[in-house]
Amino acid sequence: MDSFQAHYAHIHDPGWQPRIAAQLRERGLVTFSGIADHAGLAAVARRLMTIRPHRDAGPDGVTVITGTQAQGSGYAAFTDAELIPHTDGSSVPDPPGLLLLTCQQAAGQGGRTRVADGARIISTLAEQCPAALHALSAPRASFFGAAGGYLGAVVEPAGPGRTRIRLRLDDLAWFSADAADAVPLLRTVIADHVQTFQLRAGEGVLLSNTRWLHGRDSFAGRRTMLRVLGDPLPNTGIMPGFPSPAPTTGTQTPRAA
Repeated sequence: MDSFQAHYAHIHDPGWQPRIAAQLRERGLVTFSGIADHAGLAAVARRLMTIRPHRDAGPDGVTVITGTQAQGSGYAAFTDAELIPHTDGSSVPDPPGLLLLTCQQAAGQGGRTRVADGARIISTLAEQCPAALHALSAPRASFFGAAGGYLGAVVEPAGPGRTRIRLRLDDLAWFSADAADAVPLLRTVIADHVQTFQLRAGEGVLLSNTRWLHGRDSFAGRRTMLRVLGDPLPNTGIMPGFPSPAPTTGTQTPRAA
């Protein structure tokens, strides 16, 4: 079974909402098909989340992402370049809990969607290089964004027994000396856990934005994606982040990239 099918759920079935919410609580990621327009995406979003307004979104909360809208720092998503796996809203105090993304038009070449489970990434660091995880968890490990951005940890508490990750690795990311030393290892571990989907028109992903990283390969030709960001509705029971990894004293280092 490929990665897309491993996470697939029938989002149009009657009574889908509690099943999708349960999968998000357990695994943090759902793949789906059959949604390629603004109205369909917004309708699904409203069943699961309070939609957050966004700088680049329309009145319905849907952002159109193509490769022809580059506007400088912080706009890498609106180019045809590779997008390094990251979490959205890394520069705001409380990042959105959910991200809903669907393909309206696939690229002529490339553009595969990449996702990586932060729970597995952090567990690997905890087991194999706790010093790197400690550096990334420091209160001033990173600064994300421009003036007024986020200063804090890459890996931070998300409530009793839970952890969340926030990350960007573009030109609006700065790290403390200790955290910067850990970033090459973090990149390697992310690469080890990446799953890829070649999304076709109408296919998409719904993920916990404080658990899963997402990005894409570079592409050629027109590619149009639709995105909604928001926070889980209380009746979904979806909590931020993921269960915190157990403490460990392991010191083995993962293989180099």
